[in-house]
Amino acid sequence: MRISKLAHAVCVVGVLVSGAAAQAADEAPHSMTGCLRQGSAAGSYELTDLGLADGPKSVAIAASTADLSGHVGHKVELTGTTVKSGDPAVHTMSISGIKHIAATCP
Repeated sequence: MRISKLAHAVCVVGVLVSGAAAQAADEAPHSMTGCLRQGSAAGSYELTDLGLADGPKSVAIAASTADLSGHVGHKVELTGTTVKSGDPAVHTMSISGIKHIAATCP
């Protein structure tokens, strides 16, 4: 009985640690390059023309600490973290930095 409780405790700790590692991986900053476009709602933005063979075709911007307004229509590299959205097919990010690549988009 004592071994069974110990084994159960070890399993629970393992699940918690692996869940925390997966959450930390989701929160790791990463960069995406594409064309910054005005979103459908006022004051919203999206990154399109990512040029990826596999993966998302666009990135929804949930929030940004960087001023994106002056870069609409430009090719940029956005850095930030993934944000969970209601639609798992949509890659959504919170932006912490922007790097200007080109004044025009493809």
